[in-house]
Amino acid sequence: MTDELRLEALRLMRLSRAVDAYAVALQRQGVFGTFGEARGQEATLAGAALALDPAVDWMVPQYRELPALVHHGVPLPLLFLMYRYLPAGFTVPEGVNALCNQVSLAAQLPQAVGLAWGLKLQRNPGVVLAFVGDGGSSEGDFFEACNLAGTVSAPVVIVVQNNGWAISTPVRRQTAAESIAARGAGFGIPGILVDGNDFDAVHHAVAEAVGRAREGGGATLIECRTYRHGAHNTNDDPSKYRDAADHEARTADDPIARLEAQLRESGLWDDVMASEDDARIASEIEAAFQWAMEQPEPGLDAVFDHVYADPPVRLARQRAEFERDGGAR
Repeated sequence: MTDELRLEALRLMRLSRAVDAYAVALQRQGVFGTFGEARGQEATLAGAALALDPAVDWMVPQYRELPALVHHGVPLPLLFLMYRYLPAGFTVPEGVNALCNQVSLAAQLPQAVGLAWGLKLQRNPGVVLAFVGDGGSSEGDFFEACNLAGTVSAPVVIVVQNNGWAISTPVRRQTAAESIAARGAGFGIPGILVDGNDFDAVHHAVAEAVGRAREGGGATLIECRTYRHGAHNTNDDPSKYRDAADHEARTADDPIARLEAQLRESGLWDDVMASEDDARIASEIEAAFQWAMEQPEPGLDAVFDHVYADPPVRLARQRAEFERDGGAR
């Protein structure tokens, strides 16, 4: 762990927090679609992402991993286009080892394990990092993926962001186990529980798991206990189910404030640096937004695109009829 790494993490975490506020405001104005904030979970995301080598390792997100994807090489403007819900926004640039956001809970985990198994069979040095929430850890795909990962010794690290809530369902109603990490023993893989608000702790745990996987040691399940500061997404009202006093106490342990205080104490961060970083973040966000808004919306004929690699005769006929009629129907 170096000071340079911590500074990089803080800047990434601060960008994430600013994007959250910006995106929520745009959703309220009807510009963006449904948005799920990473607010409160930044240390888990940055700590895990910075443990990877983007040149060889893969990232498989759920839907709250924007800062991790940005660090791994997915451009922020493209993610903004995704939140406009335009098809091009759900693509991943050539050369970036990542899959796109996955809203179906835990459905990305079997894909992540399959990807990792494929890398192993090809003798590729890459490791797959997959994210899932505590709610997703209650899905069948989670158990199937972890079981297969253990059976084939796949080079995959599954990070569970336990933020306390699966929408409105608290963790205590999801499992009777002491922790989600404890399930690892049943799959024959290490299960590690860490403080998800501590960047150093998360980074150390994930880096160790990635190194072990790269050396042939197989899969690891890591539970990062953190807290969701905001709503599940912009369609949710957490005041209906969260205790206000408990919420205030939990949000006091802010991962950004914690890392910032650590760097200030070491003389590596101050108000001038924070102000300069704020200007950098504002510029990046504005440029990303402007680019995303300049991209044209797809026409009606886009319904024919990306359905088949080799379109069947009936689809080609339908498209020809559509174009002959001027796209009227």
